[in-house]
Amino acid sequence: MTHETDKAWMEQAIKLAMSKGKSPQDTPIAAIIVLDGKILARAINQTEELCDATAHAEMMAFRKAGKVHGDMDLRGATLYSTLQPCGMCTMASVWAKVGRIVYGAGRDDVHRMYFEDRHLDTMDFIKDAWREDLVLEGGCLKKQCAALYFKPDDDVPIEMQGNI
Repeated sequence: MTHETDKAWMEQAIKLAMSKGKSPQDTPIAAIIVLDGKILARAINQTEELCDATAHAEMMAFRKAGKVHGDMDLRGATLYSTLQPCGMCTMASVWAKVGRIVYGAGRDDVHRMYFEDRHLDTMDFIKDAWREDLVLEGGCLKKQCAALYFKPDDDVPIEMQGNI
């Protein structure tokens, strides 16, 4: 269940995402990691800028959070992401041991190019992990988050599609 606090953090994530650009072509994805009511890290997608396929917003936030926290173990932390995490970022969430993942737009709210698998929902990774303490909450400010990305039926040129 999404709480007012979650909405406030997601509003910050949306503003952070828009700092990268307001067009879906800018890939404005943002992630914030919060522990005990304080931000450990915030990051935007930097794959193009760094020429690094792993430089997703969530991965960049995990790297920063580990340094700030002094440990890669982020038990009790919440990951806020404007877009449902991909498979890589979902598995990193499992390894980082965050307690919650709260995301805005889900895979049905955006173009298929944002997800690497046709049939497997990355959230299934959580269900199959040895982590029964990890809570998933999607749809936090879903409409505002989905507005940042290409829509499911948009005709996106193939050269702009990252995973296709």
